[in-house]
Amino acid sequence: MTFRVNPRLLYKNIDLLRFTQKRYRVKTKWAATRPKVSSHELALQNFDATYSMQFGELWPSVRVSLLSEQKYGALINNFSGDDTVTQLQSLGCRDFVASSLDMESGDAAQSISDDTCIHLSKVSISPNLRCFVFPKGDTSRFKAARQDSYGCLSYYLMDAASVLPVLALNVQKGQSVLDLCAAPGGKTLALLQTQTIRFLWVNDWSVSRMSRLQRTLLSYLPDQLCSEDKLHFTCFDGRKWQELGENTFDKVLVDVPCTTDRHSLVEESNNIFSRSRTKERQNLPLCQTQLLLSGLQAVRKGGEVVYSTCTLSQLQNQCVVEQAMKVAEQELGIYSEVVDLQPFTSLFKDTFNFAPDMNVGVMVLPHLTANFGPMYFCKLRRLT
Repeated sequence: MTFRVNPRLLYKNIDLLRFTQKRYRVKTKWAATRPKVSSHELALQNFDATYSMQFGELWPSVRVSLLSEQKYGALINNFSGDDTVTQLQSLGCRDFVASSLDMESGDAAQSISDDTCIHLSKVSISPNLRCFVFPKGDTSRFKAARQDSYGCLSYYLMDAASVLPVLALNVQKGQSVLDLCAAPGGKTLALLQTQTIRFLWVNDWSVSRMSRLQRTLLSYLPDQLCSEDKLHFTCFDGRKWQELGENTFDKVLVDVPCTTDRHSLVEESNNIFSRSRTKERQNLPLCQTQLLLSGLQAVRKGGEVVYSTCTLSQLQNQCVVEQAMKVAEQELGIYSEVVDLQPFTSLFKDTFNFAPDMNVGVMVLPHLTANFGPMYFCKLRRLT
């Protein structure tokens, strides 16, 4: 039996088939409701790709800790009249700085050269910095700080690992200090709590961030400490600091903008992994290198610079330090050396989880039993 096909029907079916295939081919473009990848999801994808290679078998533990609730410390305000220490001790908290000094003094001879600095073996730090933390494994949260009769708040809540760069800077009595990238102000406040600084220059490029920093300091400091002869505030691009002067300060803190790993994983607002900030994120290592170069230019010969970030990124940490030292030497004639911080970190190994085998600088790794950090810091001494 022979069948005859109507050509018109054949062409009609072919046209229909073509139309169907074309519609199927572009269907994904029509799906306006297709879910978009959020900034914090992009951050996690980025970290999984890079940090799994950087940390190997340590990464799963660090990853879980980063995604868990961060642990805080209470930086005591020495200018407050409240008996906050007794209250915190009654909650089971301990001052990790004082307890570390007590442990070390039991193993090594202690000598005190003045009333502002304690020297233990090869380590010298200010005993005036007091930061209370809950014991390892204790996830209790601090209550909001209260005002004393003078309107000063009793303590400042911050990641306790953020105190370490200030301790490592080791400001001595009568020295001048530059806080090059000061906002939001936690480390600035910690610097002032040492009660050793003769003059502190506080800088940040953002006017709005500097305004918030100043309001924060006013909540913790007496008016006489905020006078122009002790504190000076500027909103200036720290990468161009040489325009304001060089070889000026005894100590410089360079706490640079970075990918702020914890924030990037949990917050969608102002997330540096948002697509609109891709170029800014890619330029971070260059910006960080320029800021560290400014710090090396601003410090006097024999002075010290502490570079710090709150990221795990090797590209933003060790690589920046090495590149800045190289450029400073080749283009500016500034020679510097990395200061060994191992004796320093050994004081605090019972409080923080430090990354092993760091070639340049040290890093606090988040850990579920001590969920501080990440915090990277490296100390440089200018030689010429």
